[in-house]
Amino acid sequence: MSETTWLTQEAYDRLKSEHEYLTGPGRSELAAKIDEARSEGDLKENAGYHAAREEQAKQEARIRQLAAILRTAQVGEAPADDGVVESGMVITALVGGEEMTFLLGSREVAGGTDLDVFSEKSPLGAAILGKSAGDSAAYQAPNGRTIDVKILHAKPFSA
Repeated sequence: MSETTWLTQEAYDRLKSEHEYLTGPGRSELAAKIDEARSEGDLKENAGYHAAREEQAKQEARIRQLAAILRTAQVGEAPADDGVVESGMVITALVGGEEMTFLLGSREVAGGTDLDVFSEKSPLGAAILGKSAGDSAAYQAPNGRTIDVKILHAKPFSA
């Protein structure tokens, strides 16, 4: 079963443009780079050729990743600014006594920001989903420790 990825219209458009570039002009440019490196001679000792092939593999992996995200995307408006924790919200919380600010949702929504991102299916995300500013929750860390969380703010993400 595939998972739905919530995206803003802006994030969806950005990912769709990246996918179109990588599957069109991006592929052509990389193929030309590989051909150019191949023409330089012995492929066993051709660092340019091997680097271009590695870049091609990474690009093809990104194309597959984007295709999967776009295929399962649920495009919608940012969540309501009602202080309730849900996907697409920037959360400020005390996590284990330390203040953290992060996006709850998809890394793709965060785009070029430096926000940490937690899935709503992660232990932290699942513990706070549906809670409101001022609420407390707890989750079990992978090491077995119980970590307390107090939600300070929940605001819709805006790029």
